[in-house]
Amino acid sequence: MPTFQFEARDATGQEIRDVIEAASEEEAHSTIRQMGYFVTKITQKRTAKAVTAGRRRKTFAIGGGGSKVICTFTRQLSILQDAGLPILRSLKILEGNARPGRLKNALIDVIEEIEAGATLSEAMAKCPKVFSRLYVNMVKAGEAGGALEIILQRLADFMERAESLKRKVKGAMIYPIVVILVACGILTFIMIKIVPVFRQMFEEFELKLPAMTELLITISNYIVKYWYLGLIVPVSIWLFIKLICKFRAGRMGWDMFVLKWPIVGRLIEKNILARTTRTLGTLVASGVPILEALTITRETSNNALFERIYGKVTESIREGDTIARPMKEYSRPGFHPVALFFWIALGAGPMLPILFMPKLQEIGAMAAGAGAALGALYYLLKMNDRVIDDLVVNMVDVGEETGELDTMLYKVADTYDEEVRTMTDGLMALLEPLLICFLGGAVGFIVIALFLPLVTMISQLSK
Repeated sequence: MPTFQFEARDATGQEIRDVIEAASEEEAHSTIRQMGYFVTKITQKRTAKAVTAGRRRKTFAIGGGGSKVICTFTRQLSILQDAGLPILRSLKILEGNARPGRLKNALIDVIEEIEAGATLSEAMAKCPKVFSRLYVNMVKAGEAGGALEIILQRLADFMERAESLKRKVKGAMIYPIVVILVACGILTFIMIKIVPVFRQMFEEFELKLPAMTELLITISNYIVKYWYLGLIVPVSIWLFIKLICKFRAGRMGWDMFVLKWPIVGRLIEKNILARTTRTLGTLVASGVPILEALTITRETSNNALFERIYGKVTESIREGDTIARPMKEYSRPGFHPVALFFWIALGAGPMLPILFMPKLQEIGAMAAGAGAALGALYYLLKMNDRVIDDLVVNMVDVGEETGELDTMLYKVADTYDEEVRTMTDGLMALLEPLLICFLGGAVGFIVIALFLPLVTMISQLSK
């Protein structure tokens, strides 16, 4: 006879957990009601054979669940729960409709865990690559408060907003990336195929070349000779940054460096603030304890500087202080040697290739030194600029005073979401003419550098 594990409450409201044998789930419900209990959850224990059969349905998958897929699943689950379906039946429906992949495999495991007697949050916690800690804790809060459908709706709203913003930023980056790649391809083709033909022609006529033409030919020679560096150097820089970020100090320095970029750094900062305040507000509104909520928010910031700030806020709360004071106090990044190194490298880096051109080494050294000095000066002037505005601090302070912290955090997140959208639109509108000017300037330089000696050659032939 099947065995059912149930959770119920007696007449005094005390929670009861036990198992019962019955021919069907309806009979089990009836028996438990006759015992004077009100059933809140009942699941049938699966046999080892059934579990094995379920595991055979899994498909091969690598990594975690995609955010878009998880977002859609959460919205569908919230609708099914709002309609009053049991959680196990809802999960089986969604698992049956899911495409083969990471989410489907995770749902199979979750269903098996729930049928074995685990709660939804406990089952999801065993699939960390698909269901994040934020997700699991919100579900846990919903189970504890008896409002799982409401929590799932909030979670779906939160994930849809985050996905919408991410999709907008990614979509805005497609155009400039495509233009830059096409421009680099065209310029590389001209340097490798066109300029050498003109160089050979100029050498045959023994013309005295202008400085622009000599510079163009020198650049062309180096591109033809060392073309492979165009692939090796970017990959090496990327690997170097990855290696630096493996260390705690290196990651902190890199994140401080990124946040101080003109325009782009401000955009990243506002995006992080929008995400973290919405995360914290959603967790607080869902009933997650404030210390746990701050820890989860710190982990989801994906920036070492903001992780430090939320860590200090957590320490302050443990000591009985407020959120607003440490948030304001620790929002100034301060000096970091790794960040200074990156700014010096950024200033000097573009001029370093000139050092390998014999005729331009002196100019290249001066330009690299000037670039390094400007990069260091810019960082020293900007290093103490706060990354959390007074708007955020004041709103959080008011929220703590009035007991409406979650509402104020939502308002902050909405404000910064709108600012990110506005800045993204403005940045894309600015990038288009800048890219056109860059491409036009580069092609114009090449055309002028090639035509100057041609004019001289034609005038000599006409004489």
